[in-house]
Formats: sequence, structure tokens, C-alpha cells
Amino acid sequence: MELRHLRYFLAVADEGNVTRAAARLGISQPPLSQQLKELEGWLGVTLFVRSPQGMQLTAAGEAFQAEALRTMQAAEVARHAAVRAAQGHTGVLRVGFTGSASFHPAVAGTLRDFRRQWPQVQLELTETNTTRLTAHLNQGRLDCAFLRPGASLTEPLQVLRLKDEAMKVVLPVSHPLAHLRRVGLARLAHDPWVLFPRSVGLSLYDAILAACQRAGFEPRVEQTAPQMASVIHLVAAEMGVSVVTASMGQVQAPGVVYLDIVGAAPKATLGLARLPGEPSPCAANFWRVFDEGWRLGRKA
Repeated sequence: MELRHLRYFLAVADEGNVTRAAARLGISQPPLSQQLKELEGWLGVTLFVRSPQGMQLTAAGEAFQAEALRTMQAAEVARHAAVRAAQGHTGVLRVGFTGSASFHPAVAGTLRDFRRQWPQVQLELTETNTTRLTAHLNQGRLDCAFLRPGASLTEPLQVLRLKDEAMKVVLPVSHPLAHLRRVGLARLAHDPWVLFPRSVGLSLYDAILAACQRAGFEPRVEQTAPQMASVIHLVAAEMGVSVVTASMGQVQAPGVVYLDIVGAAPKATLGLARLPGEPSPCAANFWRVFDEGWRLGRKA
């Protein structure tokens, strides 16, 4: 028995006439009558009493009609669910991001815009460093991730990059240069520095180090922090100076000031990465929200 048998049966039961039911279904009468006989043979019961006045349901037919209706409704629900999943309206989307990337407006903005358009998609979020995010993507544990692109880390991933982000010096308010609005990195050559380990943020660490080297010195790192957000609080504790992404300037921690950088200023990279190939419908929708709404500069 197939769904078409149920559809044919219900049409005849509703019309009470094979000819009218055949016209409604868009088939000729003989094949429809044959399908009804096959259905009755498969069930081993008589569904209709045939008379010159039309087709009347038997007691077995009435019982079968109720269940057939429920089956067809369930099939329609299943079809609708499949269509919605194929369009990315339902499902699970696994998104990763670095701790520093979470401060960038494009990250929160993409998540927000996606949730507004596809509220029934379940989001699973993972925060870790770029190295681990890259590994998770290659292992199929994430659908996409906001990370700091670097050639050695992102191959063979596909990456949509944002415009490079400026970085700022962060100083304790007690620092002699804290009253300035802009400062060159060379003026911090003799200060103790607070930085995160290179393994936590390889591309950011290298960008900061390269900028200091262009300014003529190697930063004297006297304190390390587990992540960039921790750097700010350690600077507030007067444990040194540092450089953070401009978007982290929104962290209004008491005891610190943020200064623009004059001259050899490092830049922070950020992009959305995924494996090449055909993404899931949910991942494709998320990718499009980021690309059209944020990467191309309409909102970022």
C-alpha cells in the first residue's frame, strides 16, 4: 500500500462517485477503479458498497477513512518538515568564535540577524582560540567559525574576511602617557608588557610583535594573560601596558585608558571560516547573512 492508494480512496469517499473522483485526481476512471480493487485486496475487506447511486462506505471503509486521513495529514507534516529543513529553517548550527572576536560587532550582529530570520534553528556556540577552531572545522565538529585568519592555520578552509581592524594601546590610568589620545609604540619600549600566549592568538600576537619590531624594539613581556580580555584587567592592575583590538575598547574596565597608535600600528584580522564544499542549509544561510550584511560593509 502506498500513499497514492490512500489519496485515491479518500477522493472517492469524499465525492461518493468514481467518475467525479477521477476528474478531481486528474486520472481516468478505469485506473482509479483498479487501484481501489488493489487496495481492498491488500486489506482483505470491502471498503465501498457500489450502486447506481454512487459509492457508499462500509463500516470497514468508515474506520479506514479516519485512519487514512490521519496518515495523509502526518505525511503532509513530514513533507513540510523536510522542506523547512532543506531550506535551513530548522536544524542545528554549530558556530565557533575566538574570545577577542566576540567583541567585534560583526560577530554579535551576524548571530542576531540570523536568529531573527531563522528562530527555530538551534545554535551551538563554542569559544576557543583560532588553532582549535581550525581543528574543529577540519574534524567536522563546527559548521563555521569566526577566527583570526592566517595562512598556516586556515588552509584548506574557505574564509570570508572582514576589513582589517585597528588596534589600540591600553595603559593604566597611572601611566605618564595616559593623558594622551595617541601614542607611538616606540614610547613604550621600556615599559613592562602584558600579552597573551602566542598559542592563544597566533595572528594577533605576531601582528603586535611585528609592529613593535618596526618601531625598533622587542616588547618586554613580564606578565601573560590567558586571553585578551584578561589583558585589560591586568593592565588595570598596573602590571604593564599592552595592545588590544579597537573593538575591545568597549570594555570599560576601571583603571585603563585606550590610545590610538601613531605610526607602525598593528592590524587585527577577522573572518568567517568553513570547510570547502556544500554546506548544510543552516550554515549556508548563516554564511549569507554574514557576507551580505556585514562583510561587504553594509553594517560593519
